[in-house]
Amino acid sequence: MKRPVYRLYPPPYTDETLHGLYLALKLHELGTPERPFVYANFLSSLDGRIALEKANGDAYLPKSLTTPVDFRLFLELEAQADCLITHSSYLRSLSAGKLGNILQIGQREESADLTQWRIEQGLKPQPTVVIASASLDFPMPDSIREHGQTCLIATGQNADPAKAEGWRRRGFEVIIAGSDRVEGGPLVRALGDRGLRSLYLIAGPYMLETMLRDGKLSRLFQTITHQLMGGEAFRTVSPGAEYGPLGHLKLRSLYYDPSSPYNSGQWFAQFDIQRFS
Repeated sequence: MKRPVYRLYPPPYTDETLHGLYLALKLHELGTPERPFVYANFLSSLDGRIALEKANGDAYLPKSLTTPVDFRLFLELEAQADCLITHSSYLRSLSAGKLGNILQIGQREESADLTQWRIEQGLKPQPTVVIASASLDFPMPDSIREHGQTCLIATGQNADPAKAEGWRRRGFEVIIAGSDRVEGGPLVRALGDRGLRSLYLIAGPYMLETMLRDGKLSRLFQTITHQLMGGEAFRTVSPGAEYGPLGHLKLRSLYYDPSSPYNSGQWFAQFDIQRFS
């Protein structure tokens, strides 16, 4: 996708090629097993919607919010991960055909180059998948086994022991990382202990919140489309309690794509997480 985007920050203002824009960050080199690099990516409208809700409460992603440009950058971030952290709700939606499969690298035309890029960087062809689930009730996608991916299941110490043992009998390692739900601090430590250095959160707002509150989030990426979406029932990046100083981020870069969606434009922003003692 040899199209330009325009760097607004840091100066000087310049145009750069979209293809490889995020690969150049080499996020997989920034973490260590002792301190994994944890990053997340969200797509939102100007009025803060990341999804809308149907009358039955199910969330959905409006087509006007998505663009091939943003998806390419999502895939470039995914390509740099030792580990993808997802959740059981996504797997249920995937099984029901409500969402597409984003658990493997290089399976689409727009990402065919990324598997080779991973190999050249010394990464495994496919990342480890971590499934965060309090209920331990979800279908396991066949694609994980078909692509030879390591798959870990993270849950809380109050999870049903019989369900946990059932997953172990099927050959999956179950990690206890929290009490009632999976918590950021224990999960990151457990994954670091297993040698994982770059952790990409594709698990929604709760996982972002627990990583931020536990001081484990390293960087936030956000695409902001230039549209007011509206909608009385919607999802946001931060639906929980106030963050206070924890939520004050530091802009690292800002790029402008003027052409999409619908020629209204969008920003690609990158934020560092500030540490407060």
